[in-house]
Amino acid sequence: MTQTAFYSRISRRAFISAIAAGAGLISLPWSIRYAIGGDSLYSAIAFDGDALIVAHGTLIRKKEGETWASLPISAEAEGEVTTLTTHPALPGRIIAGLTTGGIAISEDGGHSWTRRGQDLPKAVVTAATVAAGNPDTLYAAIRGDGLWQSNDAGRSWTFAMDRPWLTDAEHDLTALASVDLATGMGGIWIYAGTETGVTRVPDCFCRWQDVQSNNAMNALVSETPQPKLKPLPDGEAVIALISAVSHPSRLYAALPSGIWVSDDAGLNWSNRTSQYAMALAVHPVNSNFVVAGTGNGLIQSNDGGLTWTAY
Repeated sequence: MTQTAFYSRISRRAFISAIAAGAGLISLPWSIRYAIGGDSLYSAIAFDGDALIVAHGTLIRKKEGETWASLPISAEAEGEVTTLTTHPALPGRIIAGLTTGGIAISEDGGHSWTRRGQDLPKAVVTAATVAAGNPDTLYAAIRGDGLWQSNDAGRSWTFAMDRPWLTDAEHDLTALASVDLATGMGGIWIYAGTETGVTRVPDCFCRWQDVQSNNAMNALVSETPQPKLKPLPDGEAVIALISAVSHPSRLYAALPSGIWVSDDAGLNWSNRTSQYAMALAVHPVNSNFVVAGTGNGLIQSNDGGLTWTAY
């Protein structure tokens, strides 16, 4: 990066933060959910081992056979939780993205919290994920800015990638998933949902690109992406996007048209239900067990989304 480009990038982010703060925007909850309708009853859900963590105004936690328990995040959040992410290698660690900027992190299953990410731009964290191969590496998408990376569990952050340029404009990231596939530069891809569909970048952060069957290097130089047999609906917003840690090529996506599933890392998709969902979570060791937050409550599937019942 040239010195001119460096200072231009810094100025751009500082300008965005200043405008957001001056307009009072940094305290407003952000989600694509608001743009396309529906109440944000479940802004985020995630599994911590067998326990389900739910952002439902406040944070609550439940294991099968137990009752819901409230988690004391309010003082650290100073706003609403927009996204939750965990990693099976570190049970008990929960990362929450916040409307007020930055993250809150718990190391004990949500019973105590620490505020981190003070050096992130003071804007809404629209999505977050943990690197598939390293639970201390976190990624956060910042509204109006781009993708940021932390290699020390959120204590410090560096700018990783601008927002993707799609349909003649930059688009915010609405969801993030770290996917461990052999086709990535180091085996890892960062998949992202946007207001127009799914995109991805290898963890070299070379360039946002369409999902295709080529490996990362071939995809970067390819002029003609390979057609998908069953793509997601063209131009439809991605509300939530998750990958199954135990089955990396399986992705679940929530769109206005319903919940979709891919078993080939996003090349082809099948619509499993027309149910509108605001958040998704998949069990860390059972890729068929998925939970969705809907306007009518939590629903679950034990067969990869083919059938659904109340959670």
